[in-house]
Amino acid sequence: MPELDLDALHRLVQRATGHLPASMVPLRGGVSGRRYLRVVTPAGTAVAMFAPSGAWEATAGGAAPRWPFLEVHALLRERGVRVPALLAEDCERGLLLLEDLGDRTLAAFLEREPARRAEVYSLAVRDLARAQRALAALPRGSVVDACALDATLLRWELDHFRAWALDARGRRLDDDGRAEFDAVAERLARRIAAWPRGFVHRDYQGHNLMVVDGPHGGLEIAWLDFQDALLGPRVYDLATLLNDSAQDLDRPFVEARLDDYAAAASLDRRARGALGREFDVVTVHRKLKDAGRFVFIDRVGGDPGYLRYVEPALARARDALARLADDEDMRALARLIAAA
Repeated sequence: MPELDLDALHRLVQRATGHLPASMVPLRGGVSGRRYLRVVTPAGTAVAMFAPSGAWEATAGGAAPRWPFLEVHALLRERGVRVPALLAEDCERGLLLLEDLGDRTLAAFLEREPARRAEVYSLAVRDLARAQRALAALPRGSVVDACALDATLLRWELDHFRAWALDARGRRLDDDGRAEFDAVAERLARRIAAWPRGFVHRDYQGHNLMVVDGPHGGLEIAWLDFQDALLGPRVYDLATLLNDSAQDLDRPFVEARLDDYAAAASLDRRARGALGREFDVVTVHRKLKDAGRFVFIDRVGGDPGYLRYVEPALARARDALARLADDEDMRALARLIAAA
């Protein structure tokens, strides 16, 4: 781990636990620049998070840099969202020490107990609805307010799909197709951006949700990897969770979970219908972006492990487009991406 100051990490662990580490084991870190270590001491285990220089932009002001992660972490804890406790921090050296919630992500839980899939997904969508209510009013100057899924970002993500899932794979559109794609992408981005905005985790899916034991029995959902939270449509995290390219969730299952969310959010029948259509529109956008991103991670990041998710992502987008076939733009987009 380049730049990791082991002496500083040892001091941080000792300050938080009263012990030096007996051992440290690397943990899965995804595609970001952040790295994670499980730290073992006589007092138990904790998770050290290390962000190399430039991996996170520090909040301005103060004697030492402080990360957006810490602001969002404090906000979530204050509003009743389960997140790992912060044990110690040394932002100047890129280090945090967090509560170890174990290895039972939602994805790992389902590998061991597939029969409980409806239970844990229902738990996750209801937890999301409760969190959205609790986070409806954000503190003045919140870092979450600093960025939004606006038309510019949404359009960039569609262009990212075209550049990598089409152009880079030898499926370049001709001039007429390119012009039509650009026009549809612009309208789709503006359409989603015009919807009411609220708190969005941005990567609310099986590897970023922990299934933990609640203090009074039963299971709870704990959130990880929330430092990129921003403002966006209410269905964005739902579309991320229920269209996870690593999971095979059929349409009746997804509809049942949308019903669970609607009940938790106190939506009436008409609002539930609008929710389903918004969900499909955002599914199109999100899964096209994902398909492009997976190719980008291979071509630029040198990690081909995500290529197996390209076709599942495109399949989810095609299915949503078929459900939106009464929309002229969605029909055009379905035709344009057929080559993918």
